[in-house]
Amino acid sequence: MKCRLKQCTVFDSNGLRKKLEELEKEEQDPEIFKNADKMKRVGIEKKSVMMVLEKIDLTTKEIEDLKVLYDLLSQENLSDEEWKAFEVEFKKAKADTEKLYAETLYDGEFDNSAALIELHSGAGGEEAQDWTDMLHRMYLRYSEKQGYSARILNYLYGDGAGYKSVSILVEGEHAYGNLKCERGVHRLVRISPFDANKRRHTSFASLEVSPIIEDSQKIEIKPDEIKVDTFRSGGAGGQHINKTESAVRITHIPTGIIVACQNERSQTQNKETAMKMLYAKLTEKAEKEKEEERLKKIGSQRKIEWGSQIRSYVLCPYNMVKDHRTNFETGDTSAVLDGDIQDFIIEKLKFDKKVD
Repeated sequence: MKCRLKQCTVFDSNGLRKKLEELEKEEQDPEIFKNADKMKRVGIEKKSVMMVLEKIDLTTKEIEDLKVLYDLLSQENLSDEEWKAFEVEFKKAKADTEKLYAETLYDGEFDNSAALIELHSGAGGEEAQDWTDMLHRMYLRYSEKQGYSARILNYLYGDGAGYKSVSILVEGEHAYGNLKCERGVHRLVRISPFDANKRRHTSFASLEVSPIIEDSQKIEIKPDEIKVDTFRSGGAGGQHINKTESAVRITHIPTGIIVACQNERSQTQNKETAMKMLYAKLTEKAEKEKEEERLKKIGSQRKIEWGSQIRSYVLCPYNMVKDHRTNFETGDTSAVLDGDIQDFIIEKLKFDKKVD
């Protein structure tokens, strides 16, 4: 057996330690207390750098210990059982190294931000709206498995089933960095539960993803550029729901972008959250424009089309989920629809690195 583990060099440890020193210095600057958003951003970035450095140290030590153990074992006549025990440790170290490598994939400006995801059903009535509901559950389950916090901000029920649209705020480490990989159109092929003749149907739903930025000064929104409307919240929720116009809808006049929030406790809170959603959408618009320009410059063969179909979920006549960008696929459709989509996300992040 050959030991193929190498020294962990996927990170610039010295550069990260220097970055940590800069963040600690910035955190101690008295001026930072005048800007709550900046203070929060620096705190989040510092925590992220510290976590990565800790992972580097632990994984590097694990690999070095394994190398020493391999050298010792190679000098002795070991049994198959002893080599099998070593192989278990080897596979664990390899998996830890791969997880550490995955950290290098999150290098976008907003990758460690919270994410606003918005699902919209395509044409097809109940069938498409039910598919939107299935995706809504998939992303809630994904968030749960990642240790993220996820809450619904706004929704519009379908005509008899599912959702026409639903907005979810997802918070946690690399929330936007991960979920931005899910942006696009998702296609479902199955025997429709709404068809009495049990025919196969194809449904579509789209996913938009925007980063929640802490420093809103990066995007300027003038008071005369927005229109604020109030309306009654829909769905169950107690006496307050449907009796007062606590829900808020904000229209950004220059771009036509519309956001709405109805699940906070008061109209004021709904408006504050809706404004965060608007900042997120405007930030994402600017990111899209930068990405399109980047792809043009490098001559990428990929379509510069953010709304293109990205993945198919086939439940009949066979089981398969396939990503059309990376060609990564699996036959375990139940696991995917239950939120096991991180492998798809990692493959997309790797794919983008290759394109760069």
